[in-house]
Amino acid sequence: MELKELQKEVDHWIKTIGVRYFNELTNLAILTEEVGELARLIARKYGEQSFKNSEEEQNLADEMADVLWVLICLANQTGVDLEDAIKKNISKKTNRDKNRHKNNQKLSS
Repeated sequence: MELKELQKEVDHWIKTIGVRYFNELTNLAILTEEVGELARLIARKYGEQSFKNSEEEQNLADEMADVLWVLICLANQTGVDLEDAIKKNISKKTNRDKNRHKNNQKLSS
């Protein structure tokens, strides 16, 4: 699914099932919360922290999807075309960093 389609699908869901968008500040707080949940899971799954006995291992893909969902909500609310934005962002990074990472001795193996 392309990003434009995804943005339309989330918008349709919000308007038909979710009733309306939460305001932008609420969605930013929710996005922060979702990123925190993703960070917690990655710290335990790939980092040095361990799961508590009472914790079930969560689904990494689902946590990432939660982050993407709220980010799409914010994009829809603020009129951001994510497909266009990511294309421009890739171009910016390519122009800025075309030699930077190749010349970074810290990244050499």
